[in-house]
Amino acid sequence: MIDRQSGMLTSLGSRIPMTSLIQTLAVAEYLNFRHAANALGVAQSSVSARVKTLEEDLGILLFERHARGVRLTEAGRQFIERIAAGIDQLDHAVKTAGMAASGECGRLRIGVHALIPCSFLADLLAGYREDHPGIDIEITEGTARDTVTQLRADRLDVVFVAGSPELPDCHSRRIWAEPLVAALPDRHRLADQLAVTWADLAGETFLVRSGGTGPQAYDHIVLRLAGRWPTSSIQRFDVERSTLLSMVGQGFGITIAGAATTLLPTSGVVFLPFADEPEPVPFSAVWSPYNRSAALHNLLTLASDMGRPGSGGLISPAIRPGHSA
Repeated sequence: MIDRQSGMLTSLGSRIPMTSLIQTLAVAEYLNFRHAANALGVAQSSVSARVKTLEEDLGILLFERHARGVRLTEAGRQFIERIAAGIDQLDHAVKTAGMAASGECGRLRIGVHALIPCSFLADLLAGYREDHPGIDIEITEGTARDTVTQLRADRLDVVFVAGSPELPDCHSRRIWAEPLVAALPDRHRLADQLAVTWADLAGETFLVRSGGTGPQAYDHIVLRLAGRWPTSSIQRFDVERSTLLSMVGQGFGITIAGAATTLLPTSGVVFLPFADEPEPVPFSAVWSPYNRSAALHNLLTLASDMGRPGSGGLISPAIRPGHSA
């Protein structure tokens, strides 16, 4: 159909007022102009005029009029069925868009270093899923470097990393903290102590993972043992956290970890706090300043609420010196 003003080919459907369609659907439901007008809260003459105009524009008789009301023609029935489906889809689209704008539906892509049951991060995600069941959560595990790279490539919405990174192109916020612990074989010479110092561990063989927080653990060990004698060795393994702890229990060496690691089921291992670590290990959320997702905003709000002092976010799992998990 040619638009008279622009001279361009346009579709008739794009020029039909939504009000006309809604009033036509009401007439089809009630099969009576007066009853349809009453249900819509408008004048009967308005409904009659709009339906008539629509029929003229379509060149189709939608209703057969009679004394007690109307009935749909076959063409009208076909038209109404498809228009009703279209209106339902439009209504669904509007509701879905509104829910997405408020963070009640959609997806959230999260990068983590690990997800330990009963840890702060696990509790955070459980609470978020309970509050926002319409959000699909996708979790990717990796090193801080890997997950931040994916964040910058817009493949993740937020990542949780150890430390307090200062990235010029990203926002970050400290969320929770955990004391650092040393994981030793239960047969180790220091296993019966209440705590350890870095000097106690000089000369030990340290095991770290290639993934997860392994690279950060490696750097921290090097920093703390620099210049100490005897020198320590650090061995990297491309294994899961549970496998690394199993290796500790079998006497391959020792490792360090955040206190949440003590929640994992492990045999042959003791976890001891450090007497000379100045402060707990912070864990931060990192996200793009261009990400305006309401779902992300809701997660960060919940994380900040849970991470406030007194809310449990900065209180790590209890560590009983010499306790074998």
